[in-house]
Amino acid sequence: MTILDRRKFLNTGLLAGAAAVCHSAHANTYKTDARVSPIGNSKWELETPALCVDLDKMERNIRMVQERLKGSGIGVRPHAKTHKCPAIADMQLKSGAIGICVAKLGEAEVMLENGIPDVLMTGVNLSPGKISWAMQLRKQFKGFIQAVDNPQNALDLNEAAKAAGIIADVVVDINVARRSGVLPGEPALKLAQLVDRLPNLRFRGILAYDGGAQHIKGFGKRQSDALQRMEPAVSSFELMKKSGLNLEIFSGGGTGTYNIMGEIPGFTDVQVGSYVFMDHQYLAIGSRTNEQWYDDFDASLTVLTTIVNDSYRNRLITDAGSKSLTLNQPPALVIGAPGFHYNAGSDEYGTITFEEMVKSYKTGDKLEVIVPHCDPVVNLYDVMYGIRGDKVESVIPILARGKSQ
Repeated sequence: MTILDRRKFLNTGLLAGAAAVCHSAHANTYKTDARVSPIGNSKWELETPALCVDLDKMERNIRMVQERLKGSGIGVRPHAKTHKCPAIADMQLKSGAIGICVAKLGEAEVMLENGIPDVLMTGVNLSPGKISWAMQLRKQFKGFIQAVDNPQNALDLNEAAKAAGIIADVVVDINVARRSGVLPGEPALKLAQLVDRLPNLRFRGILAYDGGAQHIKGFGKRQSDALQRMEPAVSSFELMKKSGLNLEIFSGGGTGTYNIMGEIPGFTDVQVGSYVFMDHQYLAIGSRTNEQWYDDFDASLTVLTTIVNDSYRNRLITDAGSKSLTLNQPPALVIGAPGFHYNAGSDEYGTITFEEMVKSYKTGDKLEVIVPHCDPVVNLYDVMYGIRGDKVESVIPILARGKSQ
């Protein structure tokens, strides 16, 4: 059995406790490709590139979002597309999250099959194959909710639910960011009323996620713009309430706006994702108290990389390029070296340029970088190493890696 066998995931004990992710007899005998377990070793001994998560920081982030929203009436429904790990989703639920979001059906399947009971899929299922797959998941797992954003899809979902002998829970996705979603106002109302009438669908509420608002720089502007952009969704919510529809869910928001959504009447929960790890994109947007740096949460996710060439003046070459870090803008941030500029433009190699080197580095030395954007970086790796006090405490399988369907 390997750690990537998701159907046997529960038997490994990886969900045994949030404070000991992957810390089990199985984890202590972890082997893959004939490599010996790194558990207990210094993180600096890891082969690179290596995806690492500082467990103290991640656990603090998970606690902090709950504490900051305590008493606000806003729940936390973290988006697992960020971490893709049932073990981390379990930690979030145990900290008080009301459920988990996913973007894709494959992610939903991994979460549900590995013990995560309440999963809301924010994307829609359109093809007959995906609709059938979704209904089989709903038949097996009562906590699965899916989205719909057009009338024909609602009719198709109803027929598939009827054929499966179930009543499927559905939320209506309202277009806020001009991507997915039904148009707000009357179109949204009519779709919600259609879902409510269909005998094999159960209308649960609405989604209104504004991805474009999450990275607006400066808290004041982000707050005013986010609230203004949500006005059509709020109007749609009011129309539905007046029509007599029962809306249990009014979900949206994210890491950039989690502490803004409480100003929206009827809003129930935020779909925070990146908060658990943070990245350069989010760190650069500023917080309520710090316009230059988003300090509500700590940067817990890093990539460990090795210098493979130091032959060039004012330049170091590493083994972490775009296949390890994906995006190159904003650049990765080298921890402890503010004068270093990291370029991951090459597939296999990263290039660091600098004017002065505060600390001397040579071939074979290792560096740690904060990633540009955490979601796609996580999707590149089979596992992440849980680090505590510079020691490898756990090996966390990224079971939903590559689940893009």
